[in-house]
Amino acid sequence: MANVDWLTLKVAKITTEAEDIKSFELIDPSGGDLPAFEAGAHVDVNAPGGIPRQYSLSNDPAEANRYVIGVLREPAGRGGSAAMHDKVSEGDTLEITSPINNFPLSSVAEKHLLIAGGIGITPMLAMARYLERTGASWEMHYCTRTAEKTAFRDLLSAPPFADKVTFHHDGGDPAKGVDLKALLGRHEDGVHVYCCGPGGLMNAVQANTEHWPAGTAHFEFFSVDGDTGPRDDDESFEVEVASTGKVYVIPADKSIIDVLNDDGLNIPFMCSEGICGTCITDVLEGEPDHRDMVLDDDEKESGELITVCCSRAKSKRLKLDI
Repeated sequence: MANVDWLTLKVAKITTEAEDIKSFELIDPSGGDLPAFEAGAHVDVNAPGGIPRQYSLSNDPAEANRYVIGVLREPAGRGGSAAMHDKVSEGDTLEITSPINNFPLSSVAEKHLLIAGGIGITPMLAMARYLERTGASWEMHYCTRTAEKTAFRDLLSAPPFADKVTFHHDGGDPAKGVDLKALLGRHEDGVHVYCCGPGGLMNAVQANTEHWPAGTAHFEFFSVDGDTGPRDDDESFEVEVASTGKVYVIPADKSIIDVLNDDGLNIPFMCSEGICGTCITDVLEGEPDHRDMVLDDDEKESGELITVCCSRAKSKRLKLDI
């Protein structure tokens, strides 16, 4: 299960990066170093009002003294982004988790192809910084509606990034954006693709990489298009907690984490949608019914892990390492 620590950090700087997008630089109030992170990592932030949201770290992982996150104001969201924009000022403190990485760079890739859409640029920026610093082969395609909505545009238009970043402004018409069929139609040995952005872009990249070798296409989701909750055809099943031997019945209309936490187990979780990875738990026996968007294909195929906030069971019982 994920081991997450909470940190209290100071907002050192707030910068308007594009229309409706601000970046927040977070530091230790006492000036100390922060827990290390890898490119692709995110933190969960308790925005004013106690609304936790996940935000990718965009700065270079080599920087030990700060985290930088980018926040898009989402009028139709749950209020977290609006609170960050309207209620957080420089000098304030925020409660955040230590970094969590469900979107790591591949250690075996010979070339890295980064595809970002909108605020999905934030993990890609950390990746680009790391890859450039380490001399790796990479290129980026950055898709936005307009130049005015393109965060970090000046940074990415200048050296050392300019010759490796291609901007695509579609004006709201995806057909005028990046040509994914041309970009992804032929897989070259050693190439891995990474995508973060709106659901439409993510789905299109997934569709255009179905023929790629397993494990070469990587995605970071911060929202889900469908419903990861109970379904009409769900049935009850049992969960055995390994540490106590106690067996719980999980009804068709409740999640594993709801039942276990109602009994006082206090399993940590954040999103309840299978996208943050906080509640990932080891499976000792049984076959999971995966409904998350954070475990990769190999992890799901192994049946050794489960996100207990939304996934269920195909077998009559699961034995979990809790």
